[in-house]
Amino acid sequence: MTKVYDLDTPSVTIDLDRLEKNIKRVQEMVSAKGMKNRPHIKTHKIPDIAKMQLAAGASGLTCQKLSETEVFVDAGLTDDILITFDIVGEKKTEHLMRLADRVNKLTVVADNETVVRGLSEAGVRHGKDVPILIECDVGFGRNGVQSPEAALSLARLAMNLPRVKFEGVMAFPTVGEKAVSFLSGALELFKAEGIPVPVVSGGGTPALLSLGDFPMVTEHRPGTYVFNDVMMVHSGIATWDDCALTVRATVVSLPTGDRGIIDAGSKALTREQYYVKNFGKVVEYPGAVVNNMSEEHGMIDFSGSETRPKVGDVINIIPNHCCVCINMHDKVFGIRGEDVEIEWPVAARGKLT
Repeated sequence: MTKVYDLDTPSVTIDLDRLEKNIKRVQEMVSAKGMKNRPHIKTHKIPDIAKMQLAAGASGLTCQKLSETEVFVDAGLTDDILITFDIVGEKKTEHLMRLADRVNKLTVVADNETVVRGLSEAGVRHGKDVPILIECDVGFGRNGVQSPEAALSLARLAMNLPRVKFEGVMAFPTVGEKAVSFLSGALELFKAEGIPVPVVSGGGTPALLSLGDFPMVTEHRPGTYVFNDVMMVHSGIATWDDCALTVRATVVSLPTGDRGIIDAGSKALTREQYYVKNFGKVVEYPGAVVNNMSEEHGMIDFSGSETRPKVGDVINIIPNHCCVCINMHDKVFGIRGEDVEIEWPVAARGKLT
């Protein structure tokens, strides 16, 4: 059996014990609140891991793009999929309808009239209903209708168009009082008009901490929880011992007493920061951080560490954002202890359309 120390660097390893524990823990958290768990596969992009999530009790999957969805459909995951991205234009709606022919239930989101009308036209062309959720901007400042009234208005349009089936509302992330008031207000408006809202879809791994604030939510869409990363530890949903994904890198130079150079730069770790500092956590040297990067070089500041590695030593980096990191690699290695149990191709890597 291949050993971890036989792997070339940089490479991504997945601690299988931690992965399995993360899947089980979050499934239990969501189920305990009476919600369905619909994990977002954009984090791992690997059909085998999605199968693990479904086996643990997930009700379906969340995908972000059509090409990404197709990878999972090709792998036989054809029961229940939600695509959480506006699908615009006939080229994409035709792709959607081809996928819909292969999936038991394929739901999409919409936050504007152009998207809803395009879905209706595609449904008419193919003689097939398109289930939709209305996406709501509950404070993140990305996609989504801007008010409960706008959600109701767009739902009314959908209900009056052929081959579009309004099924509910969707939001990301479901945290904070604004999200509570937005979803509660929208549901009151729908109820006043006698419009059923069977699905209220919430999302985000950090939002797992506030599930109890959203009793109206029927399903949750966490993604990062399978691996966790620096951001998830910073948010309080995970500890360092919950981080299953690390990037193995070799120390190739120690130019000064405090600076080390590794063979993993922005092409292996990415430069994503969001709300955290630096570019990764060094597992073996708790006081050290990846404080800068170029494409192939990672610069590590060891000034906060009592010890230093030697040139040639291999270290492990927990990235800031595992979802983006994994999209930089063709394959990852599932490990237990020092044993490499499985090599997974990152099947949906680069599926952006």
